[in-house]
Amino acid sequence: MVSGSTLERRAARSPFAGVLAPVLTPFKHDLAPDLERFARHCRWLLAQGCSGLAVFGTTSEANSLSVDERSELLAGLVASGVDPARLMPGTGCCALPDSVRLTREAVSAGCGGVLVLPPFYYKNLSDEGLFRTYAELVERVGDARLRVYLYHIPQMSMAGFSPALIERLLGAYPRIIAGIKDSSGDFANSKVLLESFGPDRFDVFVGTERLLLQNLRAGGAGCISATANVNAAPMVALFRTAEGDDADAQQAKLDAFRALIEKGPVIASLKEIVAHASGDPAWRDVRPPLVELTRAQASALTAELERRGFAMPGLRGA
Repeated sequence: MVSGSTLERRAARSPFAGVLAPVLTPFKHDLAPDLERFARHCRWLLAQGCSGLAVFGTTSEANSLSVDERSELLAGLVASGVDPARLMPGTGCCALPDSVRLTREAVSAGCGGVLVLPPFYYKNLSDEGLFRTYAELVERVGDARLRVYLYHIPQMSMAGFSPALIERLLGAYPRIIAGIKDSSGDFANSKVLLESFGPDRFDVFVGTERLLLQNLRAGGAGCISATANVNAAPMVALFRTAEGDDADAQQAKLDAFRALIEKGPVIASLKEIVAHASGDPAWRDVRPPLVELTRAQASALTAELERRGFAMPGLRGA
């Protein structure tokens, strides 16, 4: 098992060290965000051992939400009793003023950090342009409590973070630039970041549990993974026992589950699982341009999960 001192060192280095869920956003049948279901799912995820909640990420359909909707959901979530220190909301937008507004609100609410996607409409962005984006954000928010986690998902945003850019940001804004979610899927990239900046200076979270054990062994902080929405407890168990003899076996089980989810559209599949496990069909709703699973896809997925004995304990009564 991972010794208490190892876990304590990780926690001291990063308040978010562990497994974070990029929380699914439930919608009502008129496609308005459903705060009650959202808050209930957040509380369940924390009860499963998640160290934090990366609300308004890719899995959250964040870029299908308006700025006002994100603002209202965050305020409602905090008002519902969810500890804001456990929240890492996504605040990156194409328009700088939108990013500044959402980031200010997150800091004012007491959020432990913000996950900031680069502006993603214009392509072939230079390091200079990206540096100015984040510098303007930090300067305009103007709050020493701000902790920025860079969101590296170049396959979606078509913009990424080079080591040279990260070094420049860390030099200009030490402590404020706190880490990165590396969703490239390329652990070689994560390893370069760990070797370049060291785990005591910069947190590296991988974007899939497939890379969780590799990341922990290299000094990384954990993972921020879509499938934590339904399978958080086994991920948390691996985080806590990464030095144990069965760590590789645990990782293999996580890989197999991830492979099953990736057979279909991930967000719709995860919502189908929550709907099935909770007995609440409203969870199936996604916002266009996404579509829910077909009846055949849903039946095949749930049948396979039942064959594997998969369960989400406590979800129905959450």
